[in-house]
Amino acid sequence: MAASMDLEYPFTGRWLTQNSPANRVPSHGTTLFATSYAIDFVPVNEAGGTAPITFAALMRPEPPENFPGFGRPLLAPIDGIVVAVHDSEPDHAAYRGPPSIGYALTQQRRARAGWKALAGNHLLIESHGGVVALCHLQRGSIAVRPGQRVTTGQMIGRCGNSGNSTEPHVHIQAIDIRDVDAAHAVPLTFNSALPRNGEVIDIPG
Repeated sequence: MAASMDLEYPFTGRWLTQNSPANRVPSHGTTLFATSYAIDFVPVNEAGGTAPITFAALMRPEPPENFPGFGRPLLAPIDGIVVAVHDSEPDHAAYRGPPSIGYALTQQRRARAGWKALAGNHLLIESHGGVVALCHLQRGSIAVRPGQRVTTGQMIGRCGNSGNSTEPHVHIQAIDIRDVDAAHAVPLTFNSALPRNGEVIDIPG
């Protein structure tokens, strides 16, 4: 089992850190599906915001295309071999304000359906005895296939809103084996550090 995995950030531009294991473990409030050290990054604009907050946005679901990061390129965070790809889930509406409460109530149903239902479109990259998962990708955007070798910084897909996601973002976790149902969570860092909740990562590109 890998003791930890050090990654590059899988994007350029400005991204907001959420659900960081630097703040708490398990980072997402559960150890289910080896997510103890998982982390989320939400793409934001130059002002640090996502889609504009309007009265309508707080009262009903919004198209994911309203968000500045929807479709933003994602890059391989490490050299390795792609060992799994799932790319057929639709990008559903985004939920903020009161609509997000109703959406949250459906999480248990998705959890019962398994990790793929939570992850949405995703890929797994195996490297150095561990496996990195990138989840919630845009439908049809994954640019690699199982068995393909990838290098750090190579475009692999685009940010989407598939699976268990209230707005476009990327969920990243490291595990010790390819089988997520049987895997153990592996701690991860980015360039030997780990951002905290609320920290904005700005990567030139």
